[in-house]
Amino acid sequence: MIIPALDLIDGNIVRLYQGDYAQKTVYGDNPQQQFSLYHSAGANWLHLVDLDGAKNPDGRQLDVIRQLLDGVPAKIQIGGGVRSADDVRNLLAAGAARVVVGSCAVKQKDEVAKWFAEFGPEKIVLALDVNIIDGEKRVAVSGWQEDSQETLESLIRFYQPLGLRHVLCTDISRDGTLAGSNVDLYKEVTAEYPDIHWQSSGGIGSLDDIAALRGTGVSGVIVGRALLEGKFTTEEAIACWQGE
Repeated sequence: MIIPALDLIDGNIVRLYQGDYAQKTVYGDNPQQQFSLYHSAGANWLHLVDLDGAKNPDGRQLDVIRQLLDGVPAKIQIGGGVRSADDVRNLLAAGAARVVVGSCAVKQKDEVAKWFAEFGPEKIVLALDVNIIDGEKRVAVSGWQEDSQETLESLIRFYQPLGLRHVLCTDISRDGTLAGSNVDLYKEVTAEYPDIHWQSSGGIGSLDDIAALRGTGVSGVIVGRALLEGKFTTEEAIACWQGE
């Protein structure tokens, strides 16, 4: 499926280049309207990143998030600075269908393992962002500033026995570039771990980029900047994904 994405800072729709807060582009100030447009165009799942929460979990604007989620009938997965069971609990209570867990899933594996038991694997998406170095898929954390010394495969092996179902995987070198996805990466991971629902993220700049992912085995394609900049419409993206 096509999963339109919005990143929020102070209630504004933004995009960061390569995760850098200093390289921020503002695209609008009405995320509820934007999400509603995506949903009315046929997107049943949406992706929201709370960049305020990512920078400081204490600054998470739960009231704003709750109002946003209440106003959009689509299912929404949300992440950004999820570091505790309370964060997961609060976001689910605010209306999130799934909670996206990034750095914490790498740095505090035993703690996150408890969340799988408490909330269930369907409620958790692991966001694993990789730098590919000499063929090794190294997972970066802390806003991509730190090499975790973990590989993508080592983390999958840890979480699979817990029922891992959803992984959002980003090739960091492609994020925000509109230069296309790392198709070979997704072919490889979906073949190796076919029981996991993989979401591709990063690099989508054209309908050809979406078409290139159709045969990879990914179950979802995150699309952010390209939709905001009108490279194509949500309807066109969905039709392309369906091979129409």
